Amino acid sequence: MILYHFVWSFLLIFLVPAAFLSGQKRLKERLALNLPKRLPKKDNIWVHALSVGEVLSAVPLVAQLKAVFPDKDIVFSVATRSGVKLANEKLGSRVASIITLPLDAWWCVRRVTNRVRPSIFILVETDLWPGLLSFLEQKGVKSLLVNGRISPRTSNAYLKAPALVRRMFAPLRHCLMQTPLDRDRLVRLGMDGEKVITTGNIKFDRETGTRDPERKAAWIEKLGLNEYTPIWLAGSTHDGEEAVILKVFQELKREYPLLRLIIAPRDVGRSREISRLVSNRDLAVALRTRVSEQRSPYDVLVLDTVGELGQLYDIGCVAFVGGSLVPIGGHNLLEPADSGIPVIFGPHTHNFELMSELILKAGGALRVQNGAALFDAMKDLLSSPGLRNRMGEKAKSFVSENRGALKRVMTYVVQNMKSG
Repeated sequence: MILYHFVWSFLLIFLVPAAFLSGQKRLKERLALNLPKRLPKKDNIWVHALSVGEVLSAVPLVAQLKAVFPDKDIVFSVATRSGVKLANEKLGSRVASIITLPLDAWWCVRRVTNRVRPSIFILVETDLWPGLLSFLEQKGVKSLLVNGRISPRTSNAYLKAPALVRRMFAPLRHCLMQTPLDRDRLVRLGMDGEKVITTGNIKFDRETGTRDPERKAAWIEKLGLNEYTPIWLAGSTHDGEEAVILKVFQELKREYPLLRLIIAPRDVGRSREISRLVSNRDLAVALRTRVSEQRSPYDVLVLDTVGELGQLYDIGCVAFVGGSLVPIGGHNLLEPADSGIPVIFGPHTHNFELMSELILKAGGALRVQNGAALFDAMKDLLSSPGLRNRMGEKAKSFVSENRGALKRVMTYVVQNMKSG
């Protein structure tokens, strides 16, 4: 750790003056120079999420923490701009403070920890910072990894330096993993099997309800559609996938002229790039933020907002989950599944190995290998409302039957809170 802290100290010599000279708010936040003035109660609960996906995982956790520990403040930290924005939308009324996680430099870590004054630190899914975890341990603050997952790529990287990785994970009291595969990947590194526990995926326990007809009608009106419009949702897409999806969509439009496509890129900063891609195919396009200004009908809506995709699945008839036609590893399948619509994904789902296999086995999803297979799958589903309904029901049942991880996770949170 001495070398680690030395490198950060060297970087701080340049970064701190740069923050003051440039006046960049983001840099000041990352250096813990712009922390909220309002102090949370001492001995609060500190929850950290890396970005958008982890924030969504944390929503049911925060709700449960508030229910079980009503007298405790919750401080929520996020590493990315988009994550902070979503955290404010989803959790702003439930937590005492939302902050940007500072850099892992010793000075920044000490400053933020002394301001937050937590009794427990809960890390959601990923984003381990050895400097922060080590300092929290020195201060007597217990740390837990919740909803942990280890992808094959990360596992292979860890196996190259197992001793270093064990040291990085050492300050964590428990590592609560999503699946037995995730647990095994940590145990293979030589970690204590009693400390690494499979509790399941808390995303299954997110707050949901049945499809709300009024909310659905409101979205349809807001987007300038009508209740008879068949809508295909392509969520969390990456570069290389939109071109395939648009080609399939054009072919489908010949047989289903009323079909509309909503593309939600994983990086909303690519929304204008995707809009140009749509226009180049002679398809009418609209951006979500400008759809109310657009009087002419559109073929494709590009989502340039954060946090709305989960609600929009409710108006769709079929969903494609991106990061899977290209070797990214896939994204969360639960939101479309819980909305009760068929889920389609590509061959690359190593980030959600077990989840993808289980939903396929449950009959709520289809895996396609390429654009031609995607066209065939979409055509089958669009031509058969009965098939769509059956698959949608199986997808929703899959989510319902796998709930319960949050209860198991809270057992360990309570245990660590009580042990002083």
